[in-house]
Amino acid sequence: MTREQFVEQAMADYESSLIGYAATILNDADRARDVVQDTFIRLCQQDVEKVRDGLKSWLFTVCRNRALDLLRKDKHTRPLEEISWKKVAGQGLQPDEQTVFDERLMAVMKLLHRLSDNQREVILLKFQQGLSYEEIQKITGLTSGNIGFLIHTGLKRLRDLLPEDLKNRY
Repeated sequence: MTREQFVEQAMADYESSLIGYAATILNDADRARDVVQDTFIRLCQQDVEKVRDGLKSWLFTVCRNRALDLLRKDKHTRPLEEISWKKVAGQGLQPDEQTVFDERLMAVMKLLHRLSDNQREVILLKFQQGLSYEEIQKITGLTSGNIGFLIHTGLKRLRDLLPEDLKNRY
């Protein structure tokens, strides 16, 4: 496989997930796309053999670091409502069901911003991106035990913040 094919396959496999991840850090979908573009540019500059086996972790780590660099640089964020969230609903929902689902998803996403940065990040990496503790550890530099603790306490806090109608449904 050529370098170009490797990068194209990586983009096909991870671009959407990386944009969603960067958008949760930056609260800005356009800047998230820029960060992901920069991530893939950096991938083009890497030795394919050195990143092939840990590609997913490498991409998320580079993306995270670049997004955090931007936050440190200008401290400019926009409200959560301005982000276009990737749809996570299953196929076949009726329009009214989709609307209810979207409203509930937005309510939960707003509550995520009431968690600590570390709690929010590990919860999104685990449940939005489907990463393992080992992959999250490589990306964040946190220990596996710390990741588990942050997920546990973050989910408990989220549950406490949920309105009663959402608690009882899930």
